[in-house]
Amino acid sequence: MTALGFLYPGHCAEDDYPRIEQLLGSDIRLDLVRTDAGEDAHRVDTLRELGSPERLAQGVEELRLSGAEAVVWACTSGSFVHGWEGAHEQVRALARAAGMPASATSFGFVHAVREIEVRRVAVAATYPADVTGLFVDFLRAGGVETVGGHSVGAVTAAEAARWGEPEILALAREADVPDAEAVLLPDTALRTASHIPALEKDLGKPVLTANQVTVWEALRLTDRRVNAPSLGALFTREPIVQV
Repeated sequence: MTALGFLYPGHCAEDDYPRIEQLLGSDIRLDLVRTDAGEDAHRVDTLRELGSPERLAQGVEELRLSGAEAVVWACTSGSFVHGWEGAHEQVRALARAAGMPASATSFGFVHAVREIEVRRVAVAATYPADVTGLFVDFLRAGGVETVGGHSVGAVTAAEAARWGEPEILALAREADVPDAEAVLLPDTALRTASHIPALEKDLGKPVLTANQVTVWEALRLTDRRVNAPSLGALFTREPIVQV
């Protein structure tokens, strides 16, 4: 049994994690601890506070007691708003506090893009344009080129959490361009675990979504390989690239 730990802000799409655990169909347990989300707003200042060391530390002890072997900060925007170096420092502090390997969803996207061997992506974001721009900057720092994209401008995570497959598919279609080799949906507030095969079939290319990538990143940290086609192209490849 491999136990994977996740720190997830608030209550939006946390039910994606038991769904993914079921879809993995393996001896893997996903342990999720909710952190204090504070003000629900897609603003840079609130997103920086969302991933503060104090807030992340609140859930660390519970994950240690659960037997987790690795921890991922399951919030893309609460990581990339700190920039490439700042996000690295955030993860290093989390690893020290947890006493185990640590990462964040934002790094999961960079590693997952490398895993599926693409370089040019489209970003389908629920965020306002300025926040999406910071994600594009983060991807660029990780060697990923953004060639297309769309920002909805959702003010809160709760707004994104109300979306179903039609809205998510429309967002992905709006962002996609012919030059993009994959489409990224970076918001962990979107419930996407059940929709990835439909998204990939419609777009005809790999789709990486935040909660899917978060779980894959935790597996990467523990050097686990899982074949789970119902979770998309990312989970049908053989090796997990160690970076």
